[in-house]
Amino acid sequence: MRMKPIAVMCAAVLVIGVLGCSSTPTPKGCIYTKVQGPFTVTANLNSPKVGRATASSVLGIVAWGDSSIKKACESAGITKIHHVDYEDFNILLVYMTYTTVVYGE
Repeated sequence: MRMKPIAVMCAAVLVIGVLGCSSTPTPKGCIYTKVQGPFTVTANLNSPKVGRATASSVLGIVAWGDSSIKKACESAGITKIHHVDYEDFNILLVYMTYTTVVYGE
C-alpha cells in the first residue's frame, strides 16, 4: 500500500524535471545544473562592461528577482549592448537561479 504514494511522488518529480528542461536550449539536470549559453549578438564590437541580473526559485513554488536585460544593463551602466549570455544553475530542483549576462559599453 505504501508503493502508490511513492510512485505518485516519483511521477511528479519526473514531470517537474521534464518541464524544467524545456525552458532553455542548454541541457538541465534534475540533480545538478550549471550551464551557460548565448542569447543574442549585436554589431557593437567593444564590450568593456559586464552586467548581471538574477532571478531565483525554491522548489519551483516561490520565485523572485529580475533577470531582465534592462536590469543587467543598469547594473553595469551599459548603454550599447554587444552580446547577451545566460547562466542557468540548479541543485536537485530545490534551488534554481537564472542569470542574464550583458556585455557592452
